[in-house]
Amino acid sequence: MLIKRTTATAARSGLVARMASQAGGGKGVTRRSFLQQSGLAAGGLAGLGALPGRFVRRAEAAPIRADIPKELRKNICTHCSVGCTVVAEVQNGVWVQQEPGWESPISQGTHCAKGASVRELVKGERRVKYPLKLVNGEWTRISWDQAIEEIGDKLLEIRNTYGPDSVFWLGSAKFSNESAYLMRKFAAFWGTNNIDHQARICHSTTVAGVANTWGYGAMTNSFNDIQNAQSLLIIGANPAEAHPVAMQHMLRAKEHNRAPWIVIDPRFTRTAAHATQYVRIRPGTDIPVVWGILWHIFENGWEDREFIAQRVYGMEAIRAEVARWTPEEVERISGVPGAQLFEVARAIAHNKPGTLIWCMGATQKSVGTANVRAFSILQLALGNIGVEGGGANIYRGHCNVQGATDMGLDVSTLPSYYGLDEGAWRHFARVWDVDYDDLVARFGTEGMSPDERRALMEAKGIPTTRWFDGAAADRETVDQPNPIRGMFVMGHGGNTVTRMPDMLEGLANLDLLVVVDAHPTTFAAVQQRRDNSYILPACTQFEQDGSRACSNRSLQWGQKVVEPIFESKNDREILYRLADKLGFADDLCRHIQVVDNEPLAEDILREINRGCISTGYTGQSPERLKLHMRYQHTFDKISMRATEGPLAGDYYGLPWPCWGHPEWQHPGSPTLYDTSKHVMEGGSTFRARFGIERDGETLLAEGSYSLGSEIEDGYPEFTMAVLRTLGWDAELTPEELAVIEAIGGDNVDDVSWAADLSFGIMRVAISHGCLPYGNAKARAVAWNLPDPVPVHREPVYTPRPDLAADYPAIEDMRDFRLPLLNRSVQQAAIDARVSEDFPFVYTSGRLVEYEGGGEETRSNSWLAELQQTMFAEINVQDAARLGIADGDQVWIVGPEGGRSRMAALVTERVGPGVVFLPFHFSGYWEGESLRRFYPAGADPIVLGEPANVVTTYGYDPMTLMQETKATLVRVEKA
Repeated sequence: MLIKRTTATAARSGLVARMASQAGGGKGVTRRSFLQQSGLAAGGLAGLGALPGRFVRRAEAAPIRADIPKELRKNICTHCSVGCTVVAEVQNGVWVQQEPGWESPISQGTHCAKGASVRELVKGERRVKYPLKLVNGEWTRISWDQAIEEIGDKLLEIRNTYGPDSVFWLGSAKFSNESAYLMRKFAAFWGTNNIDHQARICHSTTVAGVANTWGYGAMTNSFNDIQNAQSLLIIGANPAEAHPVAMQHMLRAKEHNRAPWIVIDPRFTRTAAHATQYVRIRPGTDIPVVWGILWHIFENGWEDREFIAQRVYGMEAIRAEVARWTPEEVERISGVPGAQLFEVARAIAHNKPGTLIWCMGATQKSVGTANVRAFSILQLALGNIGVEGGGANIYRGHCNVQGATDMGLDVSTLPSYYGLDEGAWRHFARVWDVDYDDLVARFGTEGMSPDERRALMEAKGIPTTRWFDGAAADRETVDQPNPIRGMFVMGHGGNTVTRMPDMLEGLANLDLLVVVDAHPTTFAAVQQRRDNSYILPACTQFEQDGSRACSNRSLQWGQKVVEPIFESKNDREILYRLADKLGFADDLCRHIQVVDNEPLAEDILREINRGCISTGYTGQSPERLKLHMRYQHTFDKISMRATEGPLAGDYYGLPWPCWGHPEWQHPGSPTLYDTSKHVMEGGSTFRARFGIERDGETLLAEGSYSLGSEIEDGYPEFTMAVLRTLGWDAELTPEELAVIEAIGGDNVDDVSWAADLSFGIMRVAISHGCLPYGNAKARAVAWNLPDPVPVHREPVYTPRPDLAADYPAIEDMRDFRLPLLNRSVQQAAIDARVSEDFPFVYTSGRLVEYEGGGEETRSNSWLAELQQTMFAEINVQDAARLGIADGDQVWIVGPEGGRSRMAALVTERVGPGVVFLPFHFSGYWEGESLRRFYPAGADPIVLGEPANVVTTYGYDPMTLMQETKATLVRVEKA
């Protein structure tokens, strides 16, 4: 981590040094020679010669003049979700220097390699510089006006011919909250739920799993609060590389509290190097291992019986399932000895509170939701939820993947997790001040009845993991009027989903492809397309204002550092100009001020504050968030609470839920479900989302309630009927009552706190110390899920076909408008004896140098130098058996036809029979460079084979999350 400016030379990894040596110099490659070999000096900059002179810039640091004053502007790192502050020093509108945010309570003056190099993003010559159109396979410069006009005409042509569902809209976890909200609103006025973003492929299973356990689909505590943990259990996460700045809080917990640090992972990661105990498991066996830990906890009576009795429903059913997972069975399935899991169980049971941290190693599986539920249940059994130092601390991958998810950039919900039923649509029709029936009429095709249109309006869309199946399917296969014929992508890589050969088929079937990004993505370098493709240059978050939510639910306001460079535009302007062409710009921004075609971020956030009641996105006004950035120095570095100054009492970033109007001055909720605090001090209970009782048992908390609650027991969510029953309805003001009556009509008693635009029901509930969403038990049994109690299921492509009979994949079904064939595909693979020809288990993960699909970071010369080569980690024993030496070229071959060529990194980090690939690379396809297909001068410096060329079918049934952490491959020496 960067903590100060230094002139020291960074150490090089062994692989980088070896590959550099092979490239030509015994002492490695200098920065200049590396850039020359990568094509930056020769091909990339030479391509700039065709540009007007004002676009040509020397690749050197901007000059700093002592006679010109510098202005400091604060923004947030645009990479992972930790939320590190970037302080930009600006002279004459030029970003000349960068410092980490020393005052930030989150990052506390630190940056990782990616954060330390973000200034390069706003002066990088490899960005998309102006709108481009693909003409007979060649990228051709066009104007913005021409681009909007042509794209709009093609979209309307698709809509008129096939219907609005035939366009797939793919948004971004790099959006600000305001842009994400605006794009979800845009899709509603276009008339489709076929809209998604990166959360589908990283933490959609987390959202489904934890929301169906205790209420909200989000991290419960904060990075800082981990310093209060007495033990750390890390499953399927590698913060040392994926979230490096978060590691400082984890290391302090280990060192200051002597906290056991336990890492469960198939790979010995850099995070595992810090562990007091490392547990290597077979990929895809998370549930057996967690149940194996819980077996020892139950066997020894280490569970928190009082917590379970008061606040958990269904733990007896968990006991029955866990009883099956004896140490012998767990070892048979996962390879982990029972004695080792006994030590893990004892460590976390005797060192409480303990935090449980997970990431995509747990979620990207065909049992991802079940995995998350098992983790959550383990924490419930130990009483580790709703306490400082405990929690389910879920590290998100992109800078605003939490916020973009909260804003409903998702095929299954409107903003704030309201869902898609009629009540949700009517709520947002009121928020947007439009007629509900007019919204209904935007869905479906000509000749459809209102009921048929409503059915589409309330149906989940096709997610990003399977959009290409929707494009390749016939009309009988998809549950919508026609297959997908157009795709509009903003800020999303094309190498991030499984089954890339099938993705190419889907791309070839499109009548229109639009890529909106600061860098050309994999989508923009597909050789199969010759025409009807466009690239629009979007600016970075450093070139626009807006708020973003980091993993711990804190919102931070990013101040525009510099004006957008080249011809790039911000996301809001692009969406507005397109909406204007499509004819609904006035509806889109009815109560949002638009200046020079740009909807103002502040006004969008105020609309979010008015309508996103259910998650408590109501108190974080732009004015409050800007003050938090200004007064960062007043916040405590562990509690995240301001100890002095004008914000005293607030928690940093007003983590949601932040109840009521901003004028209520709610401080935010640092720890979800913490009953030790009053609701107006950030306290809360488990949400009452699933009724009052089940099978004769209460679903409401028993004898547990938040501090100061006048109802000293469980209670349902507040509606007008509940207020009347309690006799509290008389406390509503006439103005509040008028709004409630207008919403409810003939059914005023049914009006919920979350639909009450007056906030009156919420206000009255909170005035009595109650949570407006109720006080319920967390659900260990979730009867609405395919597996109400989490059960182990073998990966779709299992290396252990002998286990599939006892632990088969989920049954075939239909959902998200498509068939889901996990069981059939698994059985076909077993019948074909695939595991014999493809004996290696594939898993994937991140590198500290790169992020996501990688086009942005691989175009950054400072990062590209650090990791120049795509590689596969192969165990020493396997390499010896196959005759593969360290640095040799190998083919990784998938059972569905894809194959990728890369360097071998022979190591003991992975166990025998396991292969690890980083997923940040693209630009090669089956050994062939695709550099010529990128726009000239905008190709990434480093290219490599995409890991997902070889990944396979397999999806979580609740979310259609892809299975990228446990499939099969073959390794061949090239």
